[in-house]
Amino acid sequence: MLTNSDLTELTEFRRELHRHPELSGEEVETARTVVSALKAMAPTRIITGLGGHGVAAVFDSGVAGPTVLFRAELDALPIEERNDIAWASRVSGKSHVCGHDGHMTMLLALGRLLSRQPVAKGRVVLMFQPAEEDGSGARAVVSDPAFQDIQADWAFAIHVEPGRPFGYVATCPGLVNCASLGLQIKLTGKTAHAADPEDGVSPALAVAKLIPALNALGEGGALDENFRLVTLTHAQIGEPTFGVAPGEAVIYATLRSAMDDGMAQIEADARSVSAHVAQEFGLAVEFSISDHFAASINDPDAFKVATEAMDAIGVAHGDVGVPMRASEDFGVFGWGAKAAMLCLGPGENYAALHNPDYDFPDDLIPVGCAIFERIARDLLGRA
Repeated sequence: MLTNSDLTELTEFRRELHRHPELSGEEVETARTVVSALKAMAPTRIITGLGGHGVAAVFDSGVAGPTVLFRAELDALPIEERNDIAWASRVSGKSHVCGHDGHMTMLLALGRLLSRQPVAKGRVVLMFQPAEEDGSGARAVVSDPAFQDIQADWAFAIHVEPGRPFGYVATCPGLVNCASLGLQIKLTGKTAHAADPEDGVSPALAVAKLIPALNALGEGGALDENFRLVTLTHAQIGEPTFGVAPGEAVIYATLRSAMDDGMAQIEADARSVSAHVAQEFGLAVEFSISDHFAASINDPDAFKVATEAMDAIGVAHGDVGVPMRASEDFGVFGWGAKAAMLCLGPGENYAALHNPDYDFPDDLIPVGCAIFERIARDLLGRA
């Protein structure tokens, strides 16, 4: 059990992380701070540089058994914080307004307990993942050769999710977070003087036709295996001037699906319709992708382990608000392990994630730690 001294130190640690946010792919100092804290717990091994700046602490019992991975995220968001708190972000335009500072602290709390009473068998891996916010980190981590040495049998993550009662966990078997992908479509024709538009090849009419065509590929609806949603997030035609007929246009579309194979199909459909419209209007077309998130699918066995652990320690849980359309870069860890994502409530009227007034509630640190520890003990026992 965490002591009052633990909670005081962990709270200050969380707030120090909050003061110094780093964006996806830039988490050098955050990783260094986490490693420094982990060394005091004397894990069997600390692996750094995983998939970029990722950190993994391994607590190995030395006895054969499964490997259980618990994941947190290192990165922050490019959002200017607007909070009147002593530990507000000191970095202009960057802030931990998605709770990752709290998630990291939950894992460090678990590390303290494991250092005092090791597991009886197997290994626990505390995984501090880089670049969660842009969907690139999990793939980079699991593709890193060093990750093969700590490949997990079980994987669990907690994400704070406003809109749920304090300490309540929303989860379910199967789909929890949708797959998503950002598709940039660039159409190129030829500029002309605005007085002689016929001398150029404008993408304007192509964009007018393409936007509804893309929307028609995914109109939302029930979150079942056939769910597809296309959201147009940005469009630009030419430059903001009255003298030039445009020769270039860019469209940003966010694609969502309930399953990874569904994402492959909707992306193929979006590329196909874009190419067809471009050809119709005599335009070249180029594509690029970003923010590619795999679906987070809760394995039924991992879901059972997690819910039985929460029952044992009196943590309320259910399926309020899940599955979600929103994406999370945890699903990749479930490709090689039995995985479960748990959504922990900070209060029904708490500030929303990704809002400039969000701050992780420190009273959730022991709640998340207790859930993780019980899962670890149920699977691996006590030495």
